[in-house]
Amino acid sequence: MLDLIQITNDVAFARRCDALPGLRLFVDLERLGKAERQAGRNTFISQHRLDDVGRIRDAVRHRRLMVRVNPLHDGTPAELDAVLAHQPDLVMLPMFTGAAQVREFTALVAGRAPVTLLLETAGAFESLAQWIGTPGLQEVYVGLNDLHLSLGMRFMFEPLALGMLDTVAAAARGAGLRFGFGGIARLDEGLLPGRDVLAEHLRLGSQAVILSRTFHREDGEIAFEQQVAALREAEARLAARSPAQVDADRHRIAQAVRTIAAQPPARP
Repeated sequence: MLDLIQITNDVAFARRCDALPGLRLFVDLERLGKAERQAGRNTFISQHRLDDVGRIRDAVRHRRLMVRVNPLHDGTPAELDAVLAHQPDLVMLPMFTGAAQVREFTALVAGRAPVTLLLETAGAFESLAQWIGTPGLQEVYVGLNDLHLSLGMRFMFEPLALGMLDTVAAAARGAGLRFGFGGIARLDEGLLPGRDVLAEHLRLGSQAVILSRTFHREDGEIAFEQQVAALREAEARLAARSPAQVDADRHRIAQAVRTIAAQPPARP
């Protein structure tokens, strides 16, 4: 069962997530450099605050809580001390570019929580073999939005179609680490439908995916729970595919990604 990662600082919604098997709560403190990096794009920039970590920690009884901090900067030691005081189950480092930053971050965490690395730069991908064995890591998560921008690509799923995630998945598996990537929309929504994204998660042995902003929206009190149930049903069906079906889906999805990437950009 995939971990379905829900970004939220809403205590009532976090409690609903806490009641669902396989959910993971995510408080997102990353701000530094994000607005400049994603200027002009319809992307999410979190307004979460440090006190949200404690509020969500207190609300969650059964599911794990992950906190994304800012990229390494002069204030990282103090930021980590403040976050780790709330005893999250995982801390996530974004926007690193090489092994030295990974070693510095894990040394600052000093075993107080397992670390998830968010691989989202060309440098992080190119130096994969140099940091994958760093002690203290539990998970490698590929952030496709920033990674495709870093690589100069046009569509966020192009690294998937090019086999780059196969490389990361194999390296994580070889190091005994969990692996996840991207975000997922509802099953039949998105330029690349959520159903196809889910199929690739299962092919690659992924263990975690972030639910997109559109997955949870206010169109009914039980809509979120229903959508999670539908995703779980699709997960079970896709897991039952034959190797030939998995391979056929891989080729079909890669072609769909190439077709989307080749389309002219939408006019403003």
